[in-house]
Amino acid sequence: MRVVTLGEVMIRFMPSGWSRVSQSMPGSLESTFGGAEANVAVSIAVQGGNAAFCTALPDNPLTASFARELRKYGVDDSLLLRTAEGRFGIYFVENGANQRGGTVIYDRAGSAVSLTPPSQYPWDRIFDKATWFHISGITPAISQIAADVSQVAVQEASRRGVTISCDLNFRKKLWNWKTGTKPALLARQTMESLLSEVNVVIANEEDADHVLGIRAAGTNVDAGELNLDGYEDVARQIAKRFPKVQQVAITLRESLSASHNNWGAMMYNVAQNQAFLAPTDSHGKYKPFAICDIVDRVGAGDSFAGGLVFALNTPELSESRTALKYAVAASCLKHSIRGDFNDSTRTEIETLMNGEGSGRVSR
Repeated sequence: MRVVTLGEVMIRFMPSGWSRVSQSMPGSLESTFGGAEANVAVSIAVQGGNAAFCTALPDNPLTASFARELRKYGVDDSLLLRTAEGRFGIYFVENGANQRGGTVIYDRAGSAVSLTPPSQYPWDRIFDKATWFHISGITPAISQIAADVSQVAVQEASRRGVTISCDLNFRKKLWNWKTGTKPALLARQTMESLLSEVNVVIANEEDADHVLGIRAAGTNVDAGELNLDGYEDVARQIAKRFPKVQQVAITLRESLSASHNNWGAMMYNVAQNQAFLAPTDSHGKYKPFAICDIVDRVGAGDSFAGGLVFALNTPELSESRTALKYAVAASCLKHSIRGDFNDSTRTEIETLMNGEGSGRVSR
């Protein structure tokens, strides 16, 4: 495999523990890097895959530091486009606890990737030897220019026969670059065209509703009530609307509190006309992971996408049911890891996937 991902990376600032930004500033904040498509590339590389990340960044020491971070995790950094215009975006994360939800504060307006047009990207080099391309709905949300880049990217990948995956990743706070158009409508207008070239669609329990207007019947996300049959219907509707789609994966989060979530996923295989759920008990009945002490849930969806793309590109894991089990286990482990990146190995993921989740010390 050679997986190429494209999107924006930012510097992530976070107070220590479960403190709020208002408690921590002025003072010290923990800094890391994060961004949906970069997170996916890191997951794939850590698990043993060949991944490259493409973005536009200012030519300064921050970008040099990020390039070193990518190389540390084994991600190819040769597709970083250094520009003279724009800045390095940042965002702040407050970890939620119990009944207080987490919060994300963006400061990314004017970032280099939001200002760099499609003509400045070396598409032939980006897709040289690429077998898979991954993007998310976050990138086209940040600006008209970034939306144009996203559209050209999927067209260039499709023209070369590269398999394309897209995580819908609806972010209401970002879809605001067209005056007078509400976020959900702007997302729908933009993503409809992009998804016409996509082969694997990834979403969470709310994305299809916000982005495509396809809602799971009998579900109340805010109350943590999910109708599993409703999500199979959502997946079928997505596949019917976009003929190139081969598989649809939807993560299923039951948020009982900020600290306690139930976690699983469903995947619909179009060719087999069959839906699968994971994880399951010994009788094959859906039994989500009960994650009772969440360390950091930001990036969990990206870790699912990274695990899924890795599995679908790995012959012994590529069967839909197995790939889904692997991806869910990967994203479950991410909830225990601080920062955007999922620093979980394939061995650790397969251990959980195969039923060993006691958390015992490995000696």
